[in-house]
Amino acid sequence: MSWERETEVLDMDELDEDGDTVLDFMGQTVASNYGATQEEQPALHMPDFVEFDEKPDSLFFNDDKRRIDYILVYEDENMKAQIKNTKSALIQKQLKKRRAFESNIISNGLHLEATRSVMDPKLVFVKVHAPWEILCMYAEIMHIKLPLQPDDLKKSPSAFTWFTKFFTVSEDIIKPERDFFTAPFQKDQQQHFYIMQQEEFFTPATRSRIVHFILSRIEYAMRDNVKKFGIHKLLDSGIYKAAFPLHDCKFSCPREEPNYPNERYLLYRNWAHPRSLLKLQPLDLVRKYFGEKIGIYFAWLGFYTIMLLIAAVVGLACFLYGYKSQDSCTWSKEVCDVNIGGNIIMCPQCDKGCTYWRLNITCESSKKLCIFDSFGTLVFAVFMGIWVTVFLELWKRKQAELEYNWDTSEFLEQEEHPRPEYEAKCTHVVINPTTQQEEHIPYTTCGKCFRMALCTSAVLFWILLIIASVVGIIVYRLSVFFVFSANLPRHVNGTEAIQKYLTPQTATSVSASFISFVIIMILNMVYERVAIMITDFELPRTQTDYENSLTTKMFLFQFVNYYSSCFYIAFFKGKFVGYPGDPVYWPGRYRNEECEPGGCLLELTTQLTIIMGGKAIWNNIQEIFLPWIKNLIGRCRVSSGSESNIPRWEQDYHLQPIGKLGLFYEYLEMVIQFGFVTLFVASFPLAPLLALVNNLVEIRLDAWKLTSQYRRAVPEKAQDIGAWQPIMQSIAILAVATNAMIIAFTSDMIPRLVYFWSFSVPPYGNHSTYTMNGYINNSLSVFSIADFTEESRPDSVPWFGNSTTCRYRDFRYPPGHEHEYAHNIYYWHVIAAKLAFLVVVEHVVYLVKFIISYAIPDVSSKTKEKIKREKYLTQKILHESQLNIVKKQIGNIADKILQVADDSLRKKLK
Repeated sequence: MSWERETEVLDMDELDEDGDTVLDFMGQTVASNYGATQEEQPALHMPDFVEFDEKPDSLFFNDDKRRIDYILVYEDENMKAQIKNTKSALIQKQLKKRRAFESNIISNGLHLEATRSVMDPKLVFVKVHAPWEILCMYAEIMHIKLPLQPDDLKKSPSAFTWFTKFFTVSEDIIKPERDFFTAPFQKDQQQHFYIMQQEEFFTPATRSRIVHFILSRIEYAMRDNVKKFGIHKLLDSGIYKAAFPLHDCKFSCPREEPNYPNERYLLYRNWAHPRSLLKLQPLDLVRKYFGEKIGIYFAWLGFYTIMLLIAAVVGLACFLYGYKSQDSCTWSKEVCDVNIGGNIIMCPQCDKGCTYWRLNITCESSKKLCIFDSFGTLVFAVFMGIWVTVFLELWKRKQAELEYNWDTSEFLEQEEHPRPEYEAKCTHVVINPTTQQEEHIPYTTCGKCFRMALCTSAVLFWILLIIASVVGIIVYRLSVFFVFSANLPRHVNGTEAIQKYLTPQTATSVSASFISFVIIMILNMVYERVAIMITDFELPRTQTDYENSLTTKMFLFQFVNYYSSCFYIAFFKGKFVGYPGDPVYWPGRYRNEECEPGGCLLELTTQLTIIMGGKAIWNNIQEIFLPWIKNLIGRCRVSSGSESNIPRWEQDYHLQPIGKLGLFYEYLEMVIQFGFVTLFVASFPLAPLLALVNNLVEIRLDAWKLTSQYRRAVPEKAQDIGAWQPIMQSIAILAVATNAMIIAFTSDMIPRLVYFWSFSVPPYGNHSTYTMNGYINNSLSVFSIADFTEESRPDSVPWFGNSTTCRYRDFRYPPGHEHEYAHNIYYWHVIAAKLAFLVVVEHVVYLVKFIISYAIPDVSSKTKEKIKREKYLTQKILHESQLNIVKKQIGNIADKILQVADDSLRKKLK
């Protein structure tokens, strides 16, 4: 008999003073072996070793009765020692901890069965089973809601049923889940719950969740009066290689047994497969198989994608309107006209190395600008400000419906327990002001303030680091543009130099965008680890608190990381440049960067396209190839064998783990995209269309990973999408201001409107006739080349004949005027119009958003009725049953009192 099967009694230093393993769950003490005393404790055993029963698809122990609820995987220390010809102290220490852990698992009522790997004899798979009594006890401790009786409310058919049936998976393939009224489980009231068969009352997902909860709190050592417990610690230290629940079948083919669920196969074929690209998601089955947390992510992503369809259609219409009107754009025609734009000589845009150039060389860029800088863009920006509010309000309704249907409406108040990492640090005793009882906390008030200050400082440091990288990109733009411009050929007539003028502009803009994207991705990878370290040090109490804290830190970083370059181009570049005779300089004598000849709006569109498109392509490549390649390498490392002879637990072991943070990075990716779609949509109306295409692929890629490339995730509860909801609401509020500011200060729409309504009427002509003729000449100021300073005077010789002036983009008085080079009256008209536009548009859109948010209730009337009905049934079934018991007891007591009184009276009469 091997050491694994020998009786093992734990050392006293491995346990607490009484020799018992005692865990505390939210004030409820649960002793090992159901509260038995030390004398009543049986001898603790290691799990029995059994041979593989040659049933590769089996989900049961070898007795075919006890279901496998969880799998633990480790490497046999004895075989490792034989291979290395040594028994190091580290191996013995690991062996001792694992023996203690597994013994305590058994003492807590779980069943274990171990078997060796078919492909790698060093690997041992420990199968964990939770019997009915354990499931009932912990379902009550965890306040898990379970069925009371079938839902008896009448269901009104949806008005869109006839339409959605074409996009819904047939009910013959995936049967709809039956609706139940539910209540938190109570072991002594289980006769009132809808228990048809004990084996089916707790779903596999619920069983795995309960077992994971237990394993996360079982001790394996005691040192210096500090308990060491939890499967997560053992995984981090390498004592166990993996811990996971099992998939129910192969994803590529169903099981041979009839009437078996085969939920993984159904999800792969009808959810993850490319042929289901335009099908609605089977969310109830996703929730049943993977848990509520994964289910609500896909519900949100699917709802967001459907809402994007509306925005994409409107955005595409605005883009087509701009594309069609570019040939009739008056101010673009003036730029391209040889007699107008060809005769306008522009001033150099940098010192020394730059030369003079004709305005008509920007003809193509001005045509492209007409596509995005049109009236349709203004309409679309206002539409998106309203769309985002409708989306968030309708999602609240959908989320409330899911909370009820999936029994998560009271999850945070009733079911969520402290994280094991938090419980392990609870060494300080304080008095709870509410209960006036002692409770343990991990740190004092001063310690908490110190942690918060340190974490805040670390986050601010990294944000400043990102801002420094943005400044570095700006310096790169300035220096590269200067170098490119200085190397341009210079002829007296300047023809070749003018033809190549756009080369430095385009090269600088595109290369800076790519470098910015690379820096963004590098800083992103580094900060992910830093944010996790900071949040671990902060030590949040529950998993929801942990994820919300990490979400806030990561999004603050990502917001600055991804959007800072866009904010710079939209609101700072070209705004503070002075004029040719008195330019504004950066430290180091770099002249402040001006916009491209086509304007900064076109450059902002380029930046958004590169970052948004590059991020989507890069993430999708990672999501497709990384897990597939890792799984392929993992299969190649182990010995070859027929997959039909490999047990289910070993097949799942060679898949990729889903990771501690689960769907955190998926949420982060989508919310960053949501920011691109809303914050800068005034410069890029095609952003919703790109996001729609990406999300249609993203849903199926994520589903493909979960069903075929990853181990089955531990099912987790989640009431909502967490901190992402207020983050999106903040983005929605900010988006109104950013889009209004882009239209007001980045595009030329307001100056053109001011010219159209105020300065375009010909003198003594028909005042009802307005035209844009002459706008280009009006929007360019005049500068005398004799007024260049020595620092800014170009090296090239003027080639444009006897002219002594050049033009630049601004509204200033010409040379010789009494207010020479000061801003003219048109400039102040434009500024006033911009501010008026900003105030009016913001207030109108915010008012409409407020009205919409007030008009759309967060919870639908149908859901409210269901909630009331469920509360009524809970009180009627559970509370009234307790009252009946009390009444019965009172009746028995009354009968006894009457009997005693009757006996006493008879004695007196005698």
